[in-house]
Amino acid sequence: MFYMEVTMNKKGIMGLMLCAALLCGCGSNAAGNAAGAEASVANEETAAVAASKTSAETATEAASAEATVEEAEVLTDDAILKDLCADYFTLGVGINGSTLDNQCLNIPQYMELSKKHFNSCTMTNLMKSGYILDQFGSQENLKNGNPEPALNFFSIDPTLEWCKENGMKMRGHTLVWHTQAPEWFFREGYTEDGEYVDKDTMLVRMESYIKQLLAHVQEEYPGVIYCWDVVNEAVDPDSADPDSDFLCRTKLGDQPNPWYATIGKDYVEMAFTYARKYADPEVKLFYNDYNTYQEPKTEGIFTLCSHLKEKGLIDGIGMQGYWGIDYPDMSMIKKAMERFAELDLEIQVTELSVGVDKETDKEFEKQAEKYRKIFTLFGQMDTQGGGPCNITNVTVFGLVDHYRDGDTTNTRLFNKDYQPKPAYKAVKEAMEAYN
Repeated sequence: MFYMEVTMNKKGIMGLMLCAALLCGCGSNAAGNAAGAEASVANEETAAVAASKTSAETATEAASAEATVEEAEVLTDDAILKDLCADYFTLGVGINGSTLDNQCLNIPQYMELSKKHFNSCTMTNLMKSGYILDQFGSQENLKNGNPEPALNFFSIDPTLEWCKENGMKMRGHTLVWHTQAPEWFFREGYTEDGEYVDKDTMLVRMESYIKQLLAHVQEEYPGVIYCWDVVNEAVDPDSADPDSDFLCRTKLGDQPNPWYATIGKDYVEMAFTYARKYADPEVKLFYNDYNTYQEPKTEGIFTLCSHLKEKGLIDGIGMQGYWGIDYPDMSMIKKAMERFAELDLEIQVTELSVGVDKETDKEFEKQAEKYRKIFTLFGQMDTQGGGPCNITNVTVFGLVDHYRDGDTTNTRLFNKDYQPKPAYKAVKEAMEAYN
């Protein structure tokens, strides 16, 4: 919501309504109509300079009438995305940023638009262990006879506080991941050049990390985080442990997976064991991965999550959703979702991102059509729409293209000026068809 004083001339009124149309999420047609009306009013205003007082009063009345019509159009088209899918799943948005200075929390317009259209959010970077683990503090703990790692929460507290104040729920992302985990965390003395610690030592560190992080968010921000991506991307057919029935990742490129190197394939189950031990009862636990539609990865994830479900350790599967305009085919996504639905676990699409190679009108229309197909599929696959899948959340992994200098991402529903892209309209229309 915004407020400003307006002089009651026609150009001022139409300018105000152009701003309102853009901020309220109207499509390009509404913006074009408002701009055209503004130009027409400007021409009339020039003629009115030489006109009589009576003519000026008539023109003012006409402007007032136009304003009323335009206001009605804005109110009619002011869709709120999270409301359109409320009977199906919650709608999430990524809160981008890699530092406290460049995070979206510092952009009021970003946060207000997020609050309007979404009821779930995910911190895309700042909740990962590389930001939370404190190397100096961990070394000090060792000197004092405490083997547990030290944590600090400066990277996550501001966004958690915003969520608490604004009634926004959050997906916790992520507890255990081989990437963006500092190498020193896995080594003797919490040093960069130490040897890898043994399994028992690493399990102590893993448990302590999960315990401390969950305790902090649950005590300081109760009810904000409603689910966790407990383990991220542990299934990898290319580097799979040959003795792992779920194709446990052993490497990332040429580098070892440090969780596997220190604990072995059991690291996934142990992470879920500790998360279940310390998470509040209502908090859901997810396994999250990319390329979930590719076989044999689909089967590896199915096998892993089936095992975890038997032990009562998992509530859902996260399908990341880094998909292109031409690939994967919708039938591949559908097939994977049907397979996961057999486990009777929740399904969440956690990091939905459809990019374009060139930022042209033609490419953005293709992007919009892919988003339309994706959200149409979600409506068909969800149990609310008669499908087999209990889809509980869909998260687009960002709101605005090029939200800061250096950001080259073009996968989002709004452009850098916070105007809706064709993708926004396509998603809106697809979800309107749910009801």
